[in-house]
Amino acid sequence: MPTSRVKTRPKRPSKSYKHPIPSRNELLDFLAEAGRPLKVHAILDAFGLKGQRMLSLLAERLDKMVRAGQVIENRRREYCLTEKLDLVTGQVSGHRDGFGFVLRDDGEDEDVYLSAREMRSLFDGDRVAVKVIGRDRRGKPEGKLVEVLERGPREIAGQYIRERGIGIVIPDNPRISHRILIARGESGRAKPGDIVVAEILDYPSRVEQATGRVARVLGAPDQKGMATDLAIHSHGIPTRWPKAVRDEVGPLGKTVPTHAKRGRTDLRHLDLVTIDGADARDFDDAVYCEPAGDGWRLIVAIADVGHYVAIDSALDREATKRGTSVYFPDRVVPMLPEALSNGLCSLNPKVDRLCLACDMRVSAAGKVTRSTFVEAVMRSKARLTYAAVDDFLEGGSQRAVPRPLHGAIRGLHELYRALAKARARRGAIELDLPQTRFELDDNGEIENIRTVERNDAHRLIEECMIAANVQAAKFLRRHRIAGLYRVHPRPDPERFAELRLYLVSLGLKVPHPEQVQARQFNDLLRQVADRPDSSAISMAMLRSLTHAEYSPDNIGHFGLSLDAYAHFTSPIRRYPDLLVHRAIRHVLRGGKPGGYHYNRPVMEKLGSITSAHERRAEEATREVEAWLKCRYMEAHIGEPFDGVVTGVTNFGLFVQIPALQIDGLVHVTSLVNDYYHYDAAGQRLVGERSGRGYGLGEAMRVRVHRVDMEARRIDFRLVGEVHDPVRPRRQRGRARRR
Repeated sequence: MPTSRVKTRPKRPSKSYKHPIPSRNELLDFLAEAGRPLKVHAILDAFGLKGQRMLSLLAERLDKMVRAGQVIENRRREYCLTEKLDLVTGQVSGHRDGFGFVLRDDGEDEDVYLSAREMRSLFDGDRVAVKVIGRDRRGKPEGKLVEVLERGPREIAGQYIRERGIGIVIPDNPRISHRILIARGESGRAKPGDIVVAEILDYPSRVEQATGRVARVLGAPDQKGMATDLAIHSHGIPTRWPKAVRDEVGPLGKTVPTHAKRGRTDLRHLDLVTIDGADARDFDDAVYCEPAGDGWRLIVAIADVGHYVAIDSALDREATKRGTSVYFPDRVVPMLPEALSNGLCSLNPKVDRLCLACDMRVSAAGKVTRSTFVEAVMRSKARLTYAAVDDFLEGGSQRAVPRPLHGAIRGLHELYRALAKARARRGAIELDLPQTRFELDDNGEIENIRTVERNDAHRLIEECMIAANVQAAKFLRRHRIAGLYRVHPRPDPERFAELRLYLVSLGLKVPHPEQVQARQFNDLLRQVADRPDSSAISMAMLRSLTHAEYSPDNIGHFGLSLDAYAHFTSPIRRYPDLLVHRAIRHVLRGGKPGGYHYNRPVMEKLGSITSAHERRAEEATREVEAWLKCRYMEAHIGEPFDGVVTGVTNFGLFVQIPALQIDGLVHVTSLVNDYYHYDAAGQRLVGERSGRGYGLGEAMRVRVHRVDMEARRIDFRLVGEVHDPVRPRRQRGRARRR
């Protein structure tokens, strides 16, 4: 690619910029107009910029554009437009078997496959540019690495070992298949077997392994809370509060000052209450209900986090990095410091708190007929728990709820019934799956695992929150202000087509993937409710759904069967909720969309960031829960449990123990000796010789055979399954000849 000076200068922007360096859009337009790759000096001259400072600033901006995947710097140090090179940019997602995928930036559904050879120089989490060179054996696009745009992990947690005098860290993250060689003298105080955090000194290449140094020793593998420590470090979840954040939080105090309450709607006379789990420490939301006409007045009051977390403050920047609070079985990594999350922003009982409230009128049919948002001050009358409220509603202990609140709680329950009927009419998906609770001893060891069934108290609060979230989304839409919606696309056609084949084989009537509605999901769930395999079918249907995410594009929420939905009710623990609060406050104070701090491109970026942080939190907690489940089952090797088949593959059966919500694999080699064939349509494994079949939803008794703590994997064997030794057929003819 030849390099030359540009003779024609680009057109100057129509409006003046505070920064002398051209914007990203100007640079992209200029490179497109130039029609060829250019060096930084050529770009500098074309814009009439001079001096070393301007050169450094321009190079810095171009480097940011490289990391964003907008341009590529080739080997001649020229900048090229990514789109002109037909490259795909995105984030690397590694696989434990050595290969990986590029999760594309361009929004295309098909990830790009990277072979183990291409992954030699990559880590899970790196941002790359690849060229699609064809299709792999499964028909997926296959890529060849062109450029590493930005390295993902700079520190990696894992176990430190020594082999033939060489220090090595084996990453705990199974998606990183590399071993990290520890340079001589860089192991610190680490002893073989310790769990450590290694700082990467040199990233891997096609011919060399990664090298690093031990930055921190976390402790022994069986140390209390080690599984959580590993998950936190492996996923890069921030845990330390920067000094700037501590400095901002310090002066806030513990009580709401008088001046902060002025000009707000006073709700302190209302019987607002919080209803949460028994172990909850931060209270985002409070509810109040009273009869109004032939329906109800419902107020959902939410902690006014935006009052304390100013835009672009140190607190705000840290909250953006965290994105969400992360709830592990043994601890919480909060999005906001404890002084706010458990203090000033938490709607604790009997104290004044600032809130943003949604005041709704709900008809007898469960429809919200009008709503208003107000900045308010409130005082929670009581901190109630789900168990106490449900016990009260079921006619149990009346002391569980203070007597002055009996009428309000019963009113809330009546309102819930109306909202639930409205939910059923619109066809929202009803998957009431049990939740798992881990009971740990003082040493952090797993003592017990139990499932917690949802009750009417859970559902009551859920419906109130959904009602407020819907009104928040409609507010954003009505005022055309930049905000994040909680969007849930239709099921993935490919995954739903597989589910459809299975359900049709059961004699069920299933819609085409492109025409499926949430209501039809519920119809199917009702059809199979009395079947012994209903839970397995429900799980299979759940897996066919796509993941909800945050986006400024309102495409509706498939699962809830809503045309507009936003998260408004948990700003203490979710950053998107805080952004929705800011948008509502901007309008309430007379602001116009054009004068709002955020615009659509910024919201698109924040949507991507917060969705990624949500996935990060889910993956980290899932890993810790898997570790605890394996630890629990280690003590039960050889013991039998009742299970149900929740997945069928060509290599075996995935079986869940419903009482513990623990999954394991019955490998095909542990079944009765036979050749087994996988029937994808019927979701079954069928023996060729015996004709014995094992299908999705089948109940079976299994025994814990093996637990692999490193891989977080449990293997089961069927109880009572006896291998049938195959005797050779008597060859009569040959015997006669003898």
